[in-house]
Amino acid sequence: MPAIAPRPCPLVACAALEQSGLAPTWARLYAARGVTHPDQVAHRLPQLLAPAGLLHIEQAARLLADAIRDQQRLLIIADYDADGATACAVGVRGLRLLGAQVDFIVPNRLEHGYGLSPDIVELAAERAPDLLVTVDNGIAAVDGVAAANALGIPVLVTDHHLPGDTLPDAACIVNPNQPGCGFASKNLAGVGVMFYVLLALRAELRQRGTYSQNPEPDLRVLLDLVALGTVADVVRLDANNRTLVENGLARMRAGKAHAGVNALFRAAGRDPRRATVFDLGFTLGPRLNAAGRLDDMALGIECLLTDDPAIAQELAAQLDSLNRTRRDVESDMLEEALAILATFDPSDSHSLTAYQPDWHIGVIGILASRLKDKFHRPTVVFAQSPEPDSAPAGEQGGELKGSGRSIPGLHLRDALDLVDKRHPGLINKFGGHAMAAGLSIPAGRHLEFTQAFEAVVRELIDPADLEGVIETDGELDAAEHSHALAEQFEHAVWGQGFAAPLFNARFDVVAQRVVGDKHLKLKLAHAGVTFDAMHFFHTDPLPERVEAVYALMTNEYNGQQLLQLRLQHWEPVMSGTENSGKKVAG
Repeated sequence: MPAIAPRPCPLVACAALEQSGLAPTWARLYAARGVTHPDQVAHRLPQLLAPAGLLHIEQAARLLADAIRDQQRLLIIADYDADGATACAVGVRGLRLLGAQVDFIVPNRLEHGYGLSPDIVELAAERAPDLLVTVDNGIAAVDGVAAANALGIPVLVTDHHLPGDTLPDAACIVNPNQPGCGFASKNLAGVGVMFYVLLALRAELRQRGTYSQNPEPDLRVLLDLVALGTVADVVRLDANNRTLVENGLARMRAGKAHAGVNALFRAAGRDPRRATVFDLGFTLGPRLNAAGRLDDMALGIECLLTDDPAIAQELAAQLDSLNRTRRDVESDMLEEALAILATFDPSDSHSLTAYQPDWHIGVIGILASRLKDKFHRPTVVFAQSPEPDSAPAGEQGGELKGSGRSIPGLHLRDALDLVDKRHPGLINKFGGHAMAAGLSIPAGRHLEFTQAFEAVVRELIDPADLEGVIETDGELDAAEHSHALAEQFEHAVWGQGFAAPLFNARFDVVAQRVVGDKHLKLKLAHAGVTFDAMHFFHTDPLPERVEAVYALMTNEYNGQQLLQLRLQHWEPVMSGTENSGKKVAG
């Protein structure tokens, strides 16, 4: 059972934030998340890091400006997740605003695999492009860039993934994580990198006199797409990313989102005027991702590119239908995986791998995430590759595609790199981040990989990291439990590396019942006050007294906005035990 631990809150920073005018609750929350000055949470666009800090970005701007001047044909090579789709839409829309001739192509996960491969170059060459521009991919495309160079097609790589030992021989690479790049935020999503390239391109065109007699294009119109891709890709929300997200949300709430974004809100039954980070990460993002997982991400990109609300709504409805199918597939796979792992004891292993040849390759990443959450172990899930040169499911030959998710304390890509170095030939290719990665291995070698991965994880991870910890912001005073504060929380920018507020306290369980066949609705009492609460996707009854970790949330009922607690975790409390909930102060 995970331990409940208070999030450390530096008293000096908290006092300084209060003195600057922040309310005590907000000062406490922000100080506990490393904020030392109110400017760090002001999220004003002028505070964005300057594009010039990105290595080679001025070269990229000149390359694109020359292409616009010479009326060259640009072709964007996208990725098939939400970050890749939004990066593509930002690239197409932004480059067209700046005068470029540009189209896009996106690999199909089930047919082509990831990124700028030689096969995709061959497909792209049929469009006779003068320049290829990758978004959210390309840093590992050594063979793909070589294939493009052989055809005389230069490549501009824009990416954010971690590079391998060898960089592709591209005309230019813009990636905050490439060697030698001193950009202060290494956490830009692919869509953020593309947005920065557009900022630099506009500055280059300004310097060339393009706007001496014409107004400059307003690139702020792209921020709703930037926000969506940034949140959906679960990158760390440092101050720079929070600024991008906050301003994108502001455009949505002001009715200035693109037709496709508004259509995705409607398909999810959500109101863009009340847009939250939760909406982007858990309602819009999954619907967009469903196209790349089960079908063709071109559907999602077209939804983000159309300006016709009717077409956008039709495409969003298709994405919503795909997402429902994805949920069904995911549910079946999770049930099967848990049956396979019925005897798995996390205390015996530092990692977890799972394999079934007929699992859907587009959903193994979600399954890895679910298993990681349940067992709190770095997890890799494999399925048989559907590529034409791969063997049929269940037969030897071909390769297995894998998707991994990690826990704090283990850098997943670094772990895979170590496996690759120690066992040459075991991994065909791999790439990714600290918390998520993709890979392929020869069919028939998943047990060998399991052993090699376990050995590396045992070496790299601190055993303490295998003990789950739920960090909270302590106990809220009774007066702080309000609908107004819950609404403020919901509209703030929280996410990876900047966790949404969680609180803990001891409650008496006054009443409880199952609603919708899968959720537990409760009434909880604390310090003489009774609260409505929900424990989503749980139906087992709670004991009479619990130590609960919860978030404040708003709930609309009969036209009224009410306060509700959302339980994240609970532990039984023996009757008569002294209340241990304490306000965190340092």
